[in-house]
Amino acid sequence: MDRIPISKQGFEKIRQELEDLRAQRPAIIQAIKEAREEGDLSENAGYDAARERQGMLEARITYINSRMPLFDVLDLDTLGGERAIFGATVEIEDIETEETKRFTLLGPDDADHKNGSISVLSPMGLALLGKEAGDEVVVDAPRGRIEYEILSVQFLGSAGLKIR
Repeated sequence: MDRIPISKQGFEKIRQELEDLRAQRPAIIQAIKEAREEGDLSENAGYDAARERQGMLEARITYINSRMPLFDVLDLDTLGGERAIFGATVEIEDIETEETKRFTLLGPDDADHKNGSISVLSPMGLALLGKEAGDEVVVDAPRGRIEYEILSVQFLGSAGLKIR
């Protein structure tokens, strides 16, 4: 698999999540042990719930561990230029409706459209990569093909970043 771009802030958040998940392991193991001691496991909801929590926890730990070596950690404060690349904040306008949108292009692990960022690997992100102010792009969306004009490309660095 290719490298996965991520901001320093996003990487730190995922590293902290992994640490927190690992710290939860002993409590889940204890809950399983206590539920086992209650007897019949076939009708033991506490045991089933603890095992399910353990499964979800281990799956997330495995997922994060598999991605960590692939991360290409980038410092948003060192990026700049006139083209839309990872870390750029892009303002676009829907040519048909004249609705404007503004978001920062980030990696798939730290992008969050609710906080004003999208993944560089999303259809919109891929359409914008390498473009600059004044360019037009076409994005295939559920409602059909949408044409946008890029109004501006800025690099706000980590100060303009909201990590979920």
